Amino acid sequence: MDRLTSMAIFVKTADSGSFAAAALAFGISAQMAGKHVSTLEERVGARLINRTTRRQSLTEIGQIFYERCKALLADAEAAESVAQALSAAPRGRLRINAPVTFGACCLAPLITRYLKANPEVRVELTLTDRFVDLIDEGYEAAIRLGALSDSSLIARPLMPYRLVACASPGYLAERGEPRTPRALTEHECLSFVFTSMPPATEWRFTDSANTEHVVPIAGRFEANDVKALLAAALNGGGVILAPEVAVKDELAAGRLVRLLDGYEAEARPMHLVFPAARVTPKLRVFIDQVVAEFGPQHA
Repeated sequence: MDRLTSMAIFVKTADSGSFAAAALAFGISAQMAGKHVSTLEERVGARLINRTTRRQSLTEIGQIFYERCKALLADAEAAESVAQALSAAPRGRLRINAPVTFGACCLAPLITRYLKANPEVRVELTLTDRFVDLIDEGYEAAIRLGALSDSSLIARPLMPYRLVACASPGYLAERGEPRTPRALTEHECLSFVFTSMPPATEWRFTDSANTEHVVPIAGRFEANDVKALLAAALNGGGVILAPEVAVKDELAAGRLVRLLDGYEAEARPMHLVFPAARVTPKLRVFIDQVVAEFGPQHA
């Protein structure tokens, strides 16, 4: 006899108080229900149910066995539900959080492709550079920049978030081109300001020998939005240390010039994080697409 079926009949017998009621629930005879319970008793080597002419009651061992059976049956049912969910079509609302620049430049185009492939899903994307609590604020996934703190979230690594130093040809014609990180101290540096921390006072670079160069920077223009700093840089306002994804088109068109050949700005680790609870089909497909397009293989 199937052990899980026998356990389910045993639990139903205990809940209903009779073999007849359990038999009716499973569409079998009362004798067969009794046989299932007897098989379990033979397997564990102890009586599980006290049988009387009026009602059945659990023995002490039967009560303990009953609790364990209920837990096992619940786990089995949950496993089946997960398997069914994984095979279902993605549908419903998907709430995602991401940093402003990466979300606007990279994630929004990906979401457009995701929605075309999954017509029963709608996405709510919130862009903010502050740290959000996925559980408390109801997000199903988020893009995180920087080192991760210990948490219960599952994290999938993505390509590093690279920064590049650049300036407009007009600015460089007027002020000259810095050839080393130290030369930036003589230039107007456009500084990004996080809402939750003070403005940056230094930029970090690494040379080909893996030597780190920490440079104090100063400038008269600070902003908490990369687009504002980019506009300033394009208009000759100074040197910008910007996410590569935000300036690649301007660099390709020659409207900005990449600086400090032979030096790399400090890259920030980037992850896709999501709660360890049940992953729905809509989220699973989204995770797969993000990792395929922005995974560490693109570093």
